[in-house]
Amino acid sequence: SVPHSDDHHLWIDPTNPERMIEADDGGASISEDGGATWSPENNQPTAQFYHIAADDQVNYRIYGSQQDSGTVAILSRSDSGSITERDWHSTGGGESGYNWPDPRDSEIVYGGDHNGHFTRYDGHTGQTQNIAPWFGARAHVPAGLKHRFQWTAPMQISPHDPNVLYLGGEVVFKTTNGGMSWSIISPDLTRNDKSKQQSSPTPLTPDNSSSEYYDTVFAIAESPAQRNLIWAGTDDGLVHITRDGGKTWTKVTPPGMPEWACVNMIEASPYDAGTAYVAADAHFSDDFHPYIFKTTDYGKTWSALVNGLGAEDYVHSVHTDPKRKGLLYAGTESGIYVSFDDGANWQSLQLNLPHTPVFDTAVHGNDLIAATHGRAFWILDNIAPLWQANAQTASQTVYLYQPAAATRFHGGGGFGGGRQGGASAANPPNGAVIDFYLAAAPTSAVTLDITDAGGQVVHHVSSAAAEPAEAAGARGGRGGRGAGNALRARAGMNRYIWNYRVEGPAPLPGIVITEIGAGGPMVPPGAYQVKLTVDGKPYTAPLQINADPRIHATTADLRKQYELALMLRDRVSELHNTIMQMRGAQAALDRARSGADAARQQAIDGALRKIAEMEGELTQVKSTSQPASLVYPIMLDAQYADLANVVESADSAPPAQVYEVFQEYERKREALMAGWKAMQPTIAQLEHGGAVQSSTSRQR
Repeated sequence: SVPHSDDHHLWIDPTNPERMIEADDGGASISEDGGATWSPENNQPTAQFYHIAADDQVNYRIYGSQQDSGTVAILSRSDSGSITERDWHSTGGGESGYNWPDPRDSEIVYGGDHNGHFTRYDGHTGQTQNIAPWFGARAHVPAGLKHRFQWTAPMQISPHDPNVLYLGGEVVFKTTNGGMSWSIISPDLTRNDKSKQQSSPTPLTPDNSSSEYYDTVFAIAESPAQRNLIWAGTDDGLVHITRDGGKTWTKVTPPGMPEWACVNMIEASPYDAGTAYVAADAHFSDDFHPYIFKTTDYGKTWSALVNGLGAEDYVHSVHTDPKRKGLLYAGTESGIYVSFDDGANWQSLQLNLPHTPVFDTAVHGNDLIAATHGRAFWILDNIAPLWQANAQTASQTVYLYQPAAATRFHGGGGFGGGRQGGASAANPPNGAVIDFYLAAAPTSAVTLDITDAGGQVVHHVSSAAAEPAEAAGARGGRGGRGAGNALRARAGMNRYIWNYRVEGPAPLPGIVITEIGAGGPMVPPGAYQVKLTVDGKPYTAPLQINADPRIHATTADLRKQYELALMLRDRVSELHNTIMQMRGAQAALDRARSGADAARQQAIDGALRKIAEMEGELTQVKSTSQPASLVYPIMLDAQYADLANVVESADSAPPAQVYEVFQEYERKREALMAGWKAMQPTIAQLEHGGAVQSSTSRQR
């Protein structure tokens, strides 16, 4: 047995028949022993998703049905650093339908499946209730059924009333009580051609799983701009509209629609009630041309929107952007397209997305999500540049895009999070995303400064530091571990990700301090400004950093945290700078000792021992490697750094005991710094050959 069902393809190595690759609805499996054992399929993102929905929780979930693998709700971001199998679960429904979380409670999910199977999943109890409008139709010839439901029957929660759920059979169903009862709000909207509602003819095996059912409603869309304005499209090439909640329906099929095309999706414009977009395909009739239609007058007239689409790249979906009017996304059999002029022209938005069918797209916050049919879910993180792209920005030699508001997450794993092995996916970048465009490579180093509301620079970076070596993923996006630690400045689009942290403490060469991480404290939420300097000319844009809405700390709490963490960082820097002074003094005294007399050499030796003792109090001098840093006791600099980690361990004001420990460290630091200051005259005298004072006077 192979790990999955519905086997579609088998490849046998012609040079070694023991090696085989099997492909199925779950992915691919490999055998190296003639089929005795097969490799697993949970190590590859090969899910075949039909549609997308997302909830509104922080770390939002994406919902969809996978061919032969059931429904899934999966996190778009994990606080643990990467998205793994623990971050998803099933939500009822089945392999082929829509999934809609209740906007009031995302633990309630409505899901569909083939053969008229519809469910209401309750995540609070784990129970899944069958709420289908009609039962007992499985495997029957559709011509004789009371109701016909397609393999991917459409379902939508009303954008005006979350109590209302629409469902498509050969008619449009409506429930207002979670599926406990249904009303029919339309006549049969299909061609109802009984000759096309028969079982598959011999010699084919009869298969009435509902993927072969015909004359069904395949798309439903209530207008976000007008209540009770509902569009419906069928799999036999018809489009209808009602403007009174289903009391009267009008056929408004685009004249250019092929007679038997499938209306895959209708997108009702959120900006104008009379505007809608229709994505249709006729590939089952060997017509692979793309079909997208648009109306602005409630379906009275239509225009075709296919310029720029592949000649045989038939269309699965079309969606409007919720933030920019005229920005559209189309999912096709080979990938994804974008239009900036309301569909008049299309261009590829493929980037690093594999060429695979894109059945659906959705915009959630700053993200564009794609449901691919064979390569799982993909997210294009932070599409703020798409909202601002136009002819004016394209004509600029330098353009700094307005950054989208960033959410200051405490955890989640650096820049992209990276993989942890097994079935895992990278987190989105954890930081503020800053995009800029350069028409040509700059002639000098590009710098980027971020200032707070008071004009204080909290972060500075230069592209000069990025030139010697490439950092993986520095342009941002998921999987870019190095994103944000290097500023790239090349011709074309550039992306820098700031992790909200100010500069870290001054380094101490030769000493490994495990308690010191990358960067300094995280800045508190608030208003900041980005300044990009290219060839001496500055470009600025505001940057808003918001708090994680899940936390209970106030802005004042986070500012207290920042101020104390900043003070602790500065204490570490002070100690390290002092140690560097001590090392300089030790080197100078070593030089002075070579020509000194015995008495002066003895005095110098005493001073060197004293400096070494003080240095040993300030830092662990034996911590010269990572293993050593875990063995020998931490000293004052690492204690300050450790306390800073305590302060920043969560989004909260510092606990009272932190201040108590801080004061204890302060007393020790003040004594050591006073002792070091007191040694300066003696060191100067010894270094320059002056008279040697007594130990008593040195102590004074």
